[in-house]
Amino acid sequence: MSNYQLFHNDLPSKILKSFKGDISIDTETLGLNIKRDRLCLIQLRNETDKKIYLIKFEDDLSPKFSKNIKTLLEDNNLTKIFHFGRFDMAVLRENLKINVKNVFCTKIASKLTRTYSSKHSLKDLVDEILDIQLDKTEQSSDWSKKKLTKKQIEYAMNDVLYLSDIKNSLNDKLLNQKRIGLFKSIMKFMEIRVDLDLQGWEGVDIFAHK
Repeated sequence: MSNYQLFHNDLPSKILKSFKGDISIDTETLGLNIKRDRLCLIQLRNETDKKIYLIKFEDDLSPKFSKNIKTLLEDNNLTKIFHFGRFDMAVLRENLKINVKNVFCTKIASKLTRTYSSKHSLKDLVDEILDIQLDKTEQSSDWSKKKLTKKQIEYAMNDVLYLSDIKNSLNDKLLNQKRIGLFKSIMKFMEIRVDLDLQGWEGVDIFAHK
């Protein structure tokens, strides 16, 4: 619990310089409706120095208060690791006008490589690949609380703690199965997928015949 720092609305400018490579990211919201349920928390793990940062937001969240996090997440030289990045990217776009660049989504990588399984949640991947059991009890707790509980903080940290190891394992699978090119093409399409979600086509397959 000691290797994290909690901030409100944004990261301090001095911390931005410490990010050199991969960043593991997750978000917590009031619910799963992107247009209705606001962003409450961003979790970041700097894979360069392994430090974790929690950024908390209140009702008055605004892009003007979060300029440093926007700079960081739109930096195309840094890889942002998500699990189900489609949702997190849409949340960040809707709430903070952030267009996340250079994404690695472990859920999509899992679906492309672990075709023997129908289980692609973060809990499933951490269990299979790292033999660690994640406690997801706090997943649906109230993330808008003025003060997060110890269990919420532990949960939030765990959601970014293992993403880098999962990414490395799945990246090897993508290479071995010769699907890395396909995966990279999908990652480039993610920004458009988010546009479709935010404009009302989240549940519609526009490529379908009917």
